[in-house]
Amino acid sequence: MREDKGIRGLHIALLIALAGLGAWSAFTPRDRLTWFLEAAPVIIGIPILAFTYRSFRLTDLAYTLIFAHSIILLIGGHYTYAEVPLFNWIRDALSLSRNHFDRVGHFAQGFIPAIIAREVLIRRSPVEKGGWLFLFVTSISLSISAFYELIEWWAAVTSKEATVAFLGSQGDIWDTQWDMFMALIGALASQISLASLHDRALDKLREAGLF
Repeated sequence: MREDKGIRGLHIALLIALAGLGAWSAFTPRDRLTWFLEAAPVIIGIPILAFTYRSFRLTDLAYTLIFAHSIILLIGGHYTYAEVPLFNWIRDALSLSRNHFDRVGHFAQGFIPAIIAREVLIRRSPVEKGGWLFLFVTSISLSISAFYELIEWWAAVTSKEATVAFLGSQGDIWDTQWDMFMALIGALASQISLASLHDRALDKLREAGLF
């Protein structure tokens, strides 16, 4: 019971911290439409996680990764991905051709959803750990990335202002391909580096009777 209270305390702390960051992000963003489009996964996803908290509790690892991804989305939404100050400084200090926060965001777009997809498949499908699970998780992560690129295309078609701010292509004609490649690298890196840790987190959830 004490352990469960401690776990819930962690989840509440993450939620409070995210609420504070969300309030900051929504306060006078550089572009309101871009902010909404970038923050939409957080706005939609957090209520879903709260609603399913009792019926389908995720691992602490998954919640922590979702929190980290939310930070990236909310920062990118506030400044736009092409104008995040820290990465502007890195660009200038290293004489880079562009602000690379966009690359970090798309790497995370593969890295974090991969663990969520892995967890759902392990817990709710007949797919067993191994090569097929790795393939399915990678495919789902790439599908999410491709769907997001379709949203960016829709935004570009419907709003000329969003073309620059939301897409964040910064003049790179291969930006869409780079985005999906970074998501692929993120999905592969996530499964390779976190699979064992994720398995232990799932075992802990099972022992607590929450699997």
